[in-house]
Amino acid sequence: MSALPASAVEAIAALMAHEEPGRAESSVAYHKAERRYLGVPNPAINELTRDWRQGLTLDQRVALARDLWDSDIFEARIAAAKLLVQARIRPDTAVWVLIKSWVPQFDSWAIADHACDAGGRRIMADLTRLDEVEAWTRSDHLWTRRAALIITLPLTKSNHPGPEETAARDRVLGWAAGYVTDSEWFIQKAVAWWLRDLSKHDPDRTRTFLNDYGMQMKPFARKEAGKYLSD
Repeated sequence: MSALPASAVEAIAALMAHEEPGRAESSVAYHKAERRYLGVPNPAINELTRDWRQGLTLDQRVALARDLWDSDIFEARIAAAKLLVQARIRPDTAVWVLIKSWVPQFDSWAIADHACDAGGRRIMADLTRLDEVEAWTRSDHLWTRRAALIITLPLTKSNHPGPEETAARDRVLGWAAGYVTDSEWFIQKAVAWWLRDLSKHDPDRTRTFLNDYGMQMKPFARKEAGKYLSD
């Protein structure tokens, strides 16, 4: 196990020990969001944050995640999200509040997706949190609107959801229906992603959605959504 960081400064130093020459420059070009990039590959971030999750208390993880995020370094924000990826966290209010506070700051898909991966587990732990997420669908901020679908992707995964999860699934499909006329590429892609994942476990609901709203979607999104549906 790697040494446990006592601060974000130590955690960032641990990340920097794994930087690869030239990777930071390519990351700037790829992600197109203005911030500092260290050039650290994902496997190294995964290994470090796994050890930190195992060795730090929940309160320490939340504090470290907050400080890493506030550094606005790309790999530090990824690490912040990964520190909070855990299905069972009790109590988890502080984790959920922290992840929510990050959403208005999303400005690129990679960081947003990692944060939503952590947040999705908090949604599944307490589906009443969908009441808060629904407000995101009305945001003027593109990445907040997108996050409402990405953070709820775990709802697509079950072959046999219970009544509460089924109702939640239908609720999010209602949000997706409101998105189909949104011309933003990332919104169309998010709708397609949600439907594509749902189609693996609930093809009938996916077909119904596409029959009702598919022609309002961009052609690429409609095609992606139906990728795994048989004729």
